[in-house]
Amino acid sequence: MTTLRIFLFRLVFWIGSVLIVGTVPISALFGQRAVIAHSSVWTRFHRRALRIAGIRVRYEGQRPAGPALYACKHQAMLETLELQHVLDGPAMVLKEELARIPVWGWAARKYGAIVVDREASASAMRGMLREAEAAKAKGRSILIFPEGTRVRPGEHPELKPGFAGLYRMLKLPTVPIACDSGHVVLRDGGLRPGIVTFRYGETIPPGLPRAEIEARVHAAINALDG
Repeated sequence: MTTLRIFLFRLVFWIGSVLIVGTVPISALFGQRAVIAHSSVWTRFHRRALRIAGIRVRYEGQRPAGPALYACKHQAMLETLELQHVLDGPAMVLKEELARIPVWGWAARKYGAIVVDREASASAMRGMLREAEAAKAKGRSILIFPEGTRVRPGEHPELKPGFAGLYRMLKLPTVPIACDSGHVVLRDGGLRPGIVTFRYGETIPPGLPRAEIEARVHAAINALDG
């Protein structure tokens, strides 16, 4: 039964995704706000489709009102979709490889994703900071996966320097988010029925020294992954 449910989830999700992502050009005619609203349709659809596979999502803690810099643990694609809707369309920092995916990459740029070279060269860093500042000026939150890429449960790599740069420049409250999606969405593409928990950590004010903000965020995003 579990195998059948996972198969049905994949069938429903990918067919629906092709239809939803493929119609982004229509929304793009009406500007970025329309694209953000369109993307929320996809993320809500994703959450409902997960139920077919026996996967549920729950949240713990509270997040502040207004724009913030969100720093989340990254173990699966699930959180990139889930948080887009829950955090009200944040400008998400994405690696350049994703922006090259046909249609989807174009849609991500129209959405206002902040595309950055994972090698984090000086020019790439400056570009990321400029785009983040522009998103902040529009009243949007910023979402970054500060470890730089997806990791397996139990892996706790150091934070990439881009996070500290955003924290220093944006001067926004920072909210770390722990999640344990890697226990149900496996790196080999497999799925397990279960509950994915997102936990908002304590809101951290701007202005802290780099070593302190990195230590606090690193500990908080790994709170569910001891």
